[in-house]
Amino acid sequence: MASSCIVKILEITEIKPSPESPNFASESTLPLTLFDTFWFQIPPVERLFFYNLNDLTPADFSSEILPKLKHSLSLTLHHYLPIAGSLKWPSHAPKPFISYTPNNGVSLTVAESNADFHRLTGNGIYEAVELHPLIPHLKSSDDSASILALQITLFPGKGFSIGITAHHTVLDGKTTTMFMKSWAYLCKQRNIQNSHQLPPELTPVFDRDVIRDPTGFDLDVLYLNQWLTYTISNKSLKVSTDIGAAPNLVRATVTITPEDFKKMREKVFSKSPDTSKTLHLSTFALTLGYVSSCLVKARGGAGDISVCLAFTADCRSRLDPPISETYFGNCNVVLSDISKARGYMDFEHGFAFGAEKVSNMVKGLKEKGVFEGAKDRLTPFFEMAKEAAGSVQAITVAGSPRFDLYETDFGWGRAWKVVVVSIDKNEAISMAESRDEKRGIEVGLALKKPEMERLLNVFLKDVV
Repeated sequence: MASSCIVKILEITEIKPSPESPNFASESTLPLTLFDTFWFQIPPVERLFFYNLNDLTPADFSSEILPKLKHSLSLTLHHYLPIAGSLKWPSHAPKPFISYTPNNGVSLTVAESNADFHRLTGNGIYEAVELHPLIPHLKSSDDSASILALQITLFPGKGFSIGITAHHTVLDGKTTTMFMKSWAYLCKQRNIQNSHQLPPELTPVFDRDVIRDPTGFDLDVLYLNQWLTYTISNKSLKVSTDIGAAPNLVRATVTITPEDFKKMREKVFSKSPDTSKTLHLSTFALTLGYVSSCLVKARGGAGDISVCLAFTADCRSRLDPPISETYFGNCNVVLSDISKARGYMDFEHGFAFGAEKVSNMVKGLKEKGVFEGAKDRLTPFFEMAKEAAGSVQAITVAGSPRFDLYETDFGWGRAWKVVVVSIDKNEAISMAESRDEKRGIEVGLALKKPEMERLLNVFLKDVV
């Protein structure tokens, strides 16, 4: 059970881009692309970065850490001006767009918590709702929504956390991560000459002309219309804040090591020796395949239950021609597979079944390209939502081991713990590089307590 925790709000302010920002018109706009409208009305992504500073006092926090974070945030927004703006959809516009003016800023909440810092940053079980007070909400109305919100929370004598809530219609995980690393870079470089400049690998590219639709279907409008049909013509940009974790969900983190991956590969190839020539068993494929099998077994996959397995693949290097790795906005596709749960249930080879599914999806993307079947990519998710409750288990992935989130260092050391809070709202798992194990992967879970206990009791026991 959660202990009695209090989160006290100390300040709610707005951080604007630094005065060094270039002059621009009273309103500048940035259009949405087909990769953005695909995510229309998907709930925001919420992530927490924890930093461990023993003996941190409120006085030191207020006089040293907070001013440096605020100042560097303002400098960062100088490079990421659209983030300070809003998503808009006036009644006369055919689709939403990003609007930003010289007076825009990002909402920043400053708070203090008496929660158990080390329990929330550990790998053990705790209640999912305990993280919610550490995450800010996006401001929104029917025709406008903020793109980003931040919260810095002090844990006296322990450290602090930075909570970030990002609008998925505007920002994918790669762009959000690049923004956070840019902020950390400028904060850490604060005493160095020309410290307001970003290196090329953190400098965003806003050119929308690089995104081309070769299908002839006008996918940007097609995806919007599919969403409007699914939501019965709801054009509202209002972000729902009443969709939260079920009250009985708990969280935990599990880690898979390089030695575990070696054993997994051997197990898959021992089952089907010929697959060694056709399968690309990356650590991502092995992790998702194995964890999916564990989840289906923990939840119960008997009867005629199906499993929808889905994850995103970055497309920046896959487009023709490839675009900059620092492109600002969404640039990914969702790969999905729906299969009967019994394939994942086999004790010996359930995870091999899942890993092969993931490997084949990635292989299909490489062979067929980004736009093959693009007009129908949303359909499985809308159809799944119509299925009877309990007939389909969804397993989706937030984050990526390639983001190197733990290297987000603001000048007080690398992140102590990184958590994707929003997985407790959409039957997702999170993936990141392991905090403690080089070349390992850690997976964040949010499940009902009996399911979590069943999963943890058997996790990696069958990998021998």
